[in-house]
Amino acid sequence: MLDIKFIRENKDIVSAGAKKKHIKFDADNLLAIDDKRKELLSVVEDLRNKQNQASLIISKAASGEERASLIEEMKTLKLALQEKESELAEVMKEWQKLMLVVPNVPDMSVPDGESEEENVEVKKWGNLPSFDFPVKDHIDLMIGNRMVDLERGTKVHGFRGYFLMNEGARLSFAVWNYARQFFAGEGITEVIAPSIVRKEYFYGTGHLPNDAEDLFETQDGDYLSGTAEVPMMAFHSGEILKKEDLPKRYLAFSPCFRREAGSHGKDTKGLIRVHEFYKFEQLIICEGRHEESERLHEEITLKSESFVESLGLPYRRLNVCSGDLSASKVKQYELEVWMPFQGKYREIGSSSYYHDFQTRRFNIRYDDGGVKRYAHSLNNTAVATPRVLAAIIENNQREDGKISVPMVLRPFLGGAETIG
Repeated sequence: MLDIKFIRENKDIVSAGAKKKHIKFDADNLLAIDDKRKELLSVVEDLRNKQNQASLIISKAASGEERASLIEEMKTLKLALQEKESELAEVMKEWQKLMLVVPNVPDMSVPDGESEEENVEVKKWGNLPSFDFPVKDHIDLMIGNRMVDLERGTKVHGFRGYFLMNEGARLSFAVWNYARQFFAGEGITEVIAPSIVRKEYFYGTGHLPNDAEDLFETQDGDYLSGTAEVPMMAFHSGEILKKEDLPKRYLAFSPCFRREAGSHGKDTKGLIRVHEFYKFEQLIICEGRHEESERLHEEITLKSESFVESLGLPYRRLNVCSGDLSASKVKQYELEVWMPFQGKYREIGSSSYYHDFQTRRFNIRYDDGGVKRYAHSLNNTAVATPRVLAAIIENNQREDGKISVPMVLRPFLGGAETIG
């Protein structure tokens, strides 16, 4: 959420940012509602003061006649106050609704574009593997090596269900253990985060109201999180942190759930797009300075890329264009790995920063020499399974149907060089 004062003082910048993101935003309408809100707040506050003064006078009134007259005036005042409070409540609902949809201002380095087709490649790493035999997809390879059971997965879960079996399960454990070893370190707090999170925190991160159709809702009105970003931002909600403790760095692991709404007909088989998966998330809370956010954004992006490089997976980094950038983000990179069977790069994670857009909603501040400032937030997909398994398996397939194990994962698989 942007500060209403910032919106008022930088109306043209906010409007230009919304236009760049291809999001409809009427700044004049919001500011008109805000003027009405402030006017009603002033009236309500004035009436409450008069009510308090009248109560004090009544308590000191000498005669019964005088008290009766004052009580009648008090009733009229009370009715006027109730009317204005009701009017203010309606205006506040409209104001809050409009404030929730004000998009964050994108960084100047975000390329213009309307959709993901216009995301800009800024980096490419690794040599694409060449095979002198017909390339198989991860589905055939995993079924052939009894690493996955999709038929029973569908029977038990439904569409997009799966069971990881045998080496499929062990390979997933190996990736998790290696990822924890790779990303953890001094100054990083490791967390296993909850997946059932209160509804208001999804508004805090910006996943609501826009992503409502992609979330699983519980019978209590809470939601299953599709990323540890949500519970980890809620972790410090309402807190005032110490400046000397910043940046706060977290490596959070959690089960994740997404309905994959709007993806009908896409990746209907295999492990690229599923309803349930597991993810390590890097999350940082830092000082409220653009330079710090920018520096840390590059840092966590490079860390994630180094992890993919250590697995030997060819990848590319995309600078997400304005039309594909969500309302809450200042800037986002996407990391895509090469999938040999499809003959193209596929997304494996993203890295984003928000300035104080999220922390304002969560009221996360820090003490800067007695001044309370809103912190900045960043997050990054360290690794998500089983999607990364598909990339590992396809890029390391052999003619005999077996899979070569990347060197860095072998210690976590008892030294095994191959699967199958």
